Amino acid sequence: MSLSREQVNAINHERASSNRTLRSIAEGLEEHLYVAKPVLDHGFIRVIDYMGNDAAITQAARVSYGKGTKSVQSDEGLIRYLMRHSHSTPFEMCEIKLHVKLPVFVARQWIRHRTANVNEYSARYSILDREFYIPEPDQIHAQSNVNSQGRGGLLDGDEAARVLAILKADSTRCYDNYEAMISQDGQQGLARELARMNLPANVYTQWYWKVDLHNLFHFLKLRADEHAQYEIRVYAQGLCNIVAAWVPFAYKAFEDYQLDAVSLSAQMVEVLRRMLNGEKVDQDTSGLSRREWREFMSVFGES
Repeated sequence: MSLSREQVNAINHERASSNRTLRSIAEGLEEHLYVAKPVLDHGFIRVIDYMGNDAAITQAARVSYGKGTKSVQSDEGLIRYLMRHSHSTPFEMCEIKLHVKLPVFVARQWIRHRTANVNEYSARYSILDREFYIPEPDQIHAQSNVNSQGRGGLLDGDEAARVLAILKADSTRCYDNYEAMISQDGQQGLARELARMNLPANVYTQWYWKVDLHNLFHFLKLRADEHAQYEIRVYAQGLCNIVAAWVPFAYKAFEDYQLDAVSLSAQMVEVLRRMLNGEKVDQDTSGLSRREWREFMSVFGES
Protein backbone atom coordinates (compact mmCIF):
# COMPACT_ATOMS: atom_id res chain seq x y z
CA MET A 1 0.00 0.00 0.00
CA SER A 2 1.30 3.47 -0.83
CA LEU A 3 0.07 6.74 0.66
CA SER A 4 1.23 10.13 -0.50
CA ARG A 5 2.99 12.43 1.94
CA GLU A 6 -0.09 14.68 1.88
CA GLN A 7 -2.37 11.74 2.78
CA VAL A 8 -0.11 10.65 5.65
CA ASN A 9 0.04 14.21 7.01
CA ALA A 10 -3.75 14.54 6.75
CA ILE A 11 -4.30 11.25 8.60
CA ASN A 12 -1.84 12.24 11.36
CA HIS A 13 -3.56 15.61 11.71
CA GLU A 14 -7.02 14.00 11.95
CA ARG A 15 -5.88 11.50 14.57
CA ALA A 16 -4.11 14.18 16.60
CA SER A 17 -7.23 16.30 16.96
CA SER A 18 -10.26 15.42 19.07
CA ASN A 19 -13.64 16.96 19.73
CA ARG A 20 -15.93 16.77 22.73
CA THR A 21 -19.24 15.09 21.92
CA LEU A 22 -22.45 14.19 23.74
CA ARG A 23 -23.31 11.37 21.36
CA SER A 24 -22.60 7.71 22.09
CA ILE A 25 -19.41 6.36 20.61
CA ALA A 26 -17.97 2.91 19.94
CA GLU A 27 -14.69 2.71 21.83
CA GLY A 28 -13.43 -0.15 19.69
CA LEU A 29 -13.96 1.76 16.46
CA GLU A 30 -12.36 4.95 17.74
CA GLU A 31 -9.00 3.18 17.43
CA HIS A 32 -9.66 2.59 13.72
CA LEU A 33 -10.69 6.14 12.83
CA TYR A 34 -8.76 7.59 9.87
CA VAL A 35 -6.16 4.78 9.88
CA ALA A 36 -5.53 3.27 6.43
CA LYS A 37 -5.75 -0.54 6.65
CA PRO A 38 -3.73 -2.11 3.80
CA VAL A 39 -5.53 -4.35 1.29
CA LEU A 40 -3.93 -6.03 -1.75
CA ASP A 41 -0.77 -4.36 -3.09
CA HIS A 42 -1.79 -0.68 -3.18
CA GLY A 43 -5.31 -0.60 -1.70
CA PHE A 44 -6.66 0.35 1.70
CA ILE A 45 -9.79 0.83 3.79
CA ARG A 46 -10.11 3.57 6.37
CA VAL A 47 -12.99 4.68 8.57
CA ILE A 48 -13.89 8.34 8.10
CA ASP A 49 -16.97 8.59 10.33
CA TYR A 50 -19.70 6.49 11.93
CA MET A 51 -22.98 6.79 13.78
CA GLY A 52 -24.32 4.44 16.42
CA ASN A 53 -23.14 1.34 18.26
CA ASP A 54 -24.65 -1.83 19.74
CA ALA A 55 -26.71 0.26 22.16
CA ALA A 56 -28.20 2.24 19.26
CA ILE A 57 -29.59 -1.01 17.82
CA THR A 58 -31.35 -2.01 21.03
CA GLN A 59 -32.49 1.55 21.68
CA ALA A 60 -34.18 1.63 18.27
CA ALA A 61 -35.74 -1.80 18.81
CA ARG A 62 -37.24 -0.68 22.10
CA VAL A 63 -37.93 2.87 20.85
CA SER A 64 -36.47 4.05 24.14
CA TYR A 65 -34.55 7.16 25.11
CA GLY A 66 -31.12 7.57 26.64
CA LYS A 67 -29.24 4.33 27.19
CA GLY A 68 -32.38 2.73 28.53
CA THR A 69 -30.94 -0.79 28.90
CA LYS A 70 -31.38 -3.16 31.80
CA SER A 71 -28.07 -4.97 31.33
CA VAL A 72 -25.37 -5.75 28.83
CA GLN A 73 -26.66 -9.32 28.68
CA SER A 74 -30.18 -8.21 27.78
CA ASP A 75 -28.77 -5.98 25.02
CA GLU A 76 -26.81 -8.87 23.54
CA GLY A 77 -29.77 -11.20 23.80
CA LEU A 78 -32.06 -8.72 22.05
CA ILE A 79 -29.55 -8.16 19.23
CA ARG A 80 -29.25 -11.91 18.72
CA TYR A 81 -33.04 -12.21 18.64
CA LEU A 82 -33.30 -9.43 16.05
CA MET A 83 -30.65 -11.06 13.85
CA ARG A 84 -32.10 -14.55 14.27
CA HIS A 85 -35.56 -13.46 13.19
CA SER A 86 -34.42 -11.04 10.44
CA HIS A 87 -35.72 -7.88 12.11
CA SER A 88 -33.47 -5.62 10.07
CA THR A 89 -34.73 -2.09 10.77
CA PRO A 90 -32.87 -1.56 14.10
CA PHE A 91 -29.57 -2.36 12.36
CA GLU A 92 -30.26 0.42 9.87
CA MET A 93 -29.85 2.94 12.71
CA CYS A 94 -26.06 2.49 12.57
CA GLU A 95 -24.04 3.93 9.68
CA ILE A 96 -20.39 4.02 8.67
CA LYS A 97 -18.47 6.08 6.11
CA LEU A 98 -15.36 4.55 4.56
CA HIS A 99 -12.59 5.75 2.30
CA VAL A 100 -11.61 2.83 0.04
CA LYS A 101 -8.82 2.52 -2.51
CA LEU A 102 -9.41 -0.43 -4.82
CA PRO A 103 -8.85 -1.71 -8.36
CA VAL A 104 -11.48 -0.64 -10.89
CA PHE A 105 -12.60 -4.22 -11.59
CA VAL A 106 -13.22 -4.74 -7.86
CA ALA A 107 -15.11 -1.45 -7.71
CA ARG A 108 -17.40 -2.63 -10.52
CA GLN A 109 -18.32 -5.71 -8.47
CA TRP A 110 -18.71 -3.64 -5.31
CA ILE A 111 -20.98 -1.03 -6.91
CA ARG A 112 -23.59 -3.70 -7.61
CA HIS A 113 -24.55 -3.27 -3.94
CA ARG A 114 -26.77 -0.30 -4.65
CA THR A 115 -27.87 0.41 -1.08
CA ALA A 116 -24.98 2.74 -0.21
CA ASN A 117 -23.99 6.33 -0.95
CA VAL A 118 -20.89 6.53 -3.14
CA ASN A 119 -18.66 9.33 -4.37
CA GLU A 120 -15.77 8.16 -6.56
CA TYR A 121 -12.51 9.84 -7.56
CA SER A 122 -13.11 11.60 -10.87
CA ALA A 123 -10.76 10.68 -13.72
CA ARG A 124 -12.45 13.44 -15.74
CA TYR A 125 -11.15 16.03 -13.30
CA SER A 126 -7.96 14.45 -11.93
CA ILE A 127 -5.16 12.25 -13.22
CA LEU A 128 -5.13 8.68 -11.95
CA ASP A 129 -1.95 7.45 -10.28
CA ARG A 130 0.36 4.91 -11.89
CA GLU A 131 -0.79 2.12 -9.60
CA PHE A 132 -2.10 -1.24 -10.75
CA TYR A 133 -3.17 -4.40 -9.00
CA ILE A 134 -0.80 -7.23 -9.90
CA PRO A 135 -1.74 -10.55 -8.26
CA GLU A 136 0.71 -12.52 -6.17
CA PRO A 137 1.89 -15.76 -7.82
CA ASP A 138 -0.30 -17.83 -5.49
CA GLN A 139 -3.38 -16.06 -6.91
CA ILE A 140 -2.68 -16.93 -10.56
CA HIS A 141 -5.27 -19.63 -11.19
CA ALA A 142 -6.68 -21.40 -14.22
CA GLN A 143 -10.37 -21.20 -15.10
CA SER A 144 -12.52 -23.49 -12.95
CA ASN A 145 -13.99 -26.55 -14.65
CA VAL A 146 -17.08 -26.57 -12.43
CA ASN A 147 -17.72 -22.85 -11.84
CA SER A 148 -17.90 -20.69 -14.94
CA GLN A 149 -17.20 -17.52 -12.93
CA GLY A 150 -14.49 -18.79 -10.63
CA ARG A 151 -10.90 -19.94 -10.24
CA GLY A 152 -9.58 -23.47 -10.65
CA GLY A 153 -6.13 -24.83 -9.85
CA LEU A 154 -2.94 -22.77 -9.68
CA LEU A 155 -1.04 -22.22 -12.89
CA ASP A 156 2.44 -23.76 -12.83
CA GLY A 157 5.54 -21.63 -12.36
CA ASP A 158 6.41 -20.88 -15.98
CA GLU A 159 2.82 -20.22 -17.00
CA ALA A 160 2.21 -18.01 -13.96
CA ALA A 161 5.39 -16.04 -14.70
CA ARG A 162 4.28 -15.53 -18.31
CA VAL A 163 0.87 -14.21 -17.18
CA LEU A 164 2.42 -11.86 -14.61
CA ALA A 165 4.82 -10.50 -17.22
CA ILE A 166 1.90 -9.77 -19.56
CA LEU A 167 -0.10 -8.04 -16.81
CA LYS A 168 2.82 -5.83 -15.81
CA ALA A 169 3.79 -4.97 -19.38
CA ASP A 170 0.23 -4.15 -20.47
CA SER A 171 -0.38 -1.99 -17.39
CA THR A 172 2.83 -0.04 -17.96
CA ARG A 173 2.20 0.42 -21.69
CA CYS A 174 -1.38 1.60 -21.18
CA TYR A 175 -0.35 4.14 -18.54
CA ASP A 176 2.55 5.38 -20.68
CA ASN A 177 0.08 6.03 -23.51
CA TYR A 178 -2.37 7.65 -21.07
CA GLU A 179 0.34 10.07 -19.92
CA ALA A 180 1.40 10.75 -23.50
CA MET A 181 -2.15 11.58 -24.58
CA ILE A 182 -2.87 14.04 -21.75
CA SER A 183 0.56 15.65 -21.86
CA GLN A 184 0.64 19.32 -22.89
CA ASP A 185 4.32 19.20 -23.71
CA GLY A 186 4.40 20.36 -27.33
CA GLN A 187 0.75 19.51 -27.92
CA GLN A 188 -2.68 20.58 -26.75
CA GLY A 189 -3.29 17.31 -24.90
CA LEU A 190 -6.29 14.98 -25.03
CA ALA A 191 -9.16 15.56 -22.60
CA ARG A 192 -8.79 13.44 -19.47
CA GLU A 193 -12.32 12.09 -19.85
CA LEU A 194 -11.25 10.55 -23.17
CA ALA A 195 -7.71 9.50 -22.24
CA ARG A 196 -8.98 7.45 -19.30
CA MET A 197 -10.61 5.01 -21.77
CA ASN A 198 -7.18 3.53 -22.39
CA LEU A 199 -6.54 2.56 -18.77
CA PRO A 200 -6.91 -1.12 -17.79
CA ALA A 201 -9.39 -2.46 -15.24
CA ASN A 202 -6.62 -3.16 -12.71
CA VAL A 203 -5.80 0.54 -12.26
CA TYR A 204 -6.66 1.82 -8.76
CA THR A 205 -9.52 4.18 -8.02
CA GLN A 206 -10.81 5.59 -4.72
CA TRP A 207 -14.18 6.40 -3.26
CA TYR A 208 -16.12 7.34 -0.16
CA TRP A 209 -18.70 4.67 0.64
CA LYS A 210 -21.40 5.28 3.28
CA VAL A 211 -23.76 2.46 4.25
CA ASP A 212 -26.02 1.42 7.11
CA LEU A 213 -25.22 -1.68 9.15
CA HIS A 214 -28.04 -3.82 7.77
CA ASN A 215 -26.89 -3.34 4.19
CA LEU A 216 -23.26 -3.68 5.20
CA PHE A 217 -24.07 -7.09 6.67
CA HIS A 218 -25.70 -8.04 3.37
CA PHE A 219 -22.52 -6.98 1.54
CA LEU A 220 -20.36 -9.02 3.92
CA LYS A 221 -22.61 -12.07 3.68
CA LEU A 222 -21.94 -12.20 -0.07
CA ARG A 223 -18.41 -10.84 -0.36
CA ALA A 224 -16.76 -12.42 2.71
CA ASP A 225 -18.02 -15.81 1.58
CA GLU A 226 -15.34 -18.28 0.47
CA HIS A 227 -16.93 -18.42 -2.99
CA ALA A 228 -16.52 -14.68 -3.60
CA GLN A 229 -13.67 -13.52 -5.82
CA TYR A 230 -10.46 -13.28 -3.80
CA GLU A 231 -9.79 -9.63 -4.61
CA ILE A 232 -13.12 -8.39 -3.22
CA ARG A 233 -13.13 -10.99 -0.45
CA VAL A 234 -9.99 -9.54 1.17
CA TYR A 235 -11.69 -6.14 1.32
CA ALA A 236 -14.74 -7.79 2.92
CA GLN A 237 -12.55 -9.57 5.46
CA GLY A 238 -10.91 -6.26 6.36
CA LEU A 239 -14.37 -4.77 6.83
CA CYS A 240 -15.35 -7.70 9.06
CA ASN A 241 -12.53 -6.75 11.45
CA ILE A 242 -13.70 -3.14 11.49
CA VAL A 243 -17.36 -4.05 12.11
CA ALA A 244 -16.38 -6.47 14.90
CA ALA A 245 -14.64 -3.57 16.67
CA TRP A 246 -17.57 -1.23 16.03
CA VAL A 247 -20.58 -3.36 17.04
CA PRO A 248 -19.20 -6.54 18.67
CA PHE A 249 -22.59 -7.94 19.77
CA ALA A 250 -24.17 -7.37 16.36
CA TYR A 251 -21.18 -8.75 14.51
CA LYS A 252 -21.10 -11.94 16.63
CA ALA A 253 -24.81 -12.45 15.94
CA PHE A 254 -24.17 -11.86 12.24
CA GLU A 255 -21.38 -14.46 12.28
CA ASP A 256 -23.54 -17.03 14.03
CA TYR A 257 -26.80 -16.56 12.14
CA GLN A 258 -25.67 -15.42 8.70
CA LEU A 259 -21.98 -15.47 7.80
CA ASP A 260 -21.17 -18.92 9.19
CA ALA A 261 -24.69 -20.32 8.93
CA VAL A 262 -26.08 -22.50 6.15
CA SER A 263 -29.44 -22.45 4.40
CA LEU A 264 -31.22 -25.64 3.38
CA SER A 265 -34.08 -25.90 0.93
CA ALA A 266 -37.24 -27.80 1.86
CA GLN A 267 -36.01 -30.70 -0.29
CA MET A 268 -32.65 -30.73 1.49
CA VAL A 269 -34.37 -30.74 4.89
CA GLU A 270 -36.39 -33.75 3.77
CA VAL A 271 -33.22 -35.56 2.66
CA LEU A 272 -31.60 -34.79 6.01
CA ARG A 273 -34.68 -36.09 7.83
CA ARG A 274 -34.49 -39.34 5.85
CA MET A 275 -30.80 -39.71 6.71
CA LEU A 276 -31.44 -39.13 10.40
CA ASN A 277 -34.08 -41.86 10.26
CA GLY A 278 -31.41 -44.29 9.09
CA GLU A 279 -32.20 -44.33 5.37
CA LYS A 280 -29.27 -44.57 2.95
CA VAL A 281 -29.67 -41.67 0.53
CA ASP A 282 -27.47 -40.84 -2.45
CA GLN A 283 -27.71 -38.29 -5.24
CA ASP A 284 -29.85 -40.57 -7.41
CA THR A 285 -32.43 -41.18 -4.68
CA SER A 286 -32.35 -37.73 -3.10
CA GLY A 287 -34.44 -35.93 -5.71
CA LEU A 288 -31.80 -33.20 -5.81
CA SER A 289 -29.94 -32.05 -8.90
CA ARG A 290 -26.26 -32.86 -9.12
CA ARG A 291 -25.30 -29.33 -8.13
CA GLU A 292 -27.81 -29.24 -5.26
CA TRP A 293 -26.49 -32.56 -4.00
CA ARG A 294 -22.90 -31.28 -4.12
CA GLU A 295 -23.90 -28.15 -2.19
CA PHE A 296 -25.87 -30.22 0.32
CA MET A 297 -22.98 -32.60 0.97
CA SER A 298 -20.51 -29.71 1.30
CA VAL A 299 -22.42 -28.63 4.43
CA PHE A 300 -21.08 -31.79 6.07
CA GLY A 301 -17.57 -31.35 4.71
CA GLU A 302 -18.00 -33.89 1.91
CA SER A 303 -17.60 -33.35 -1.81
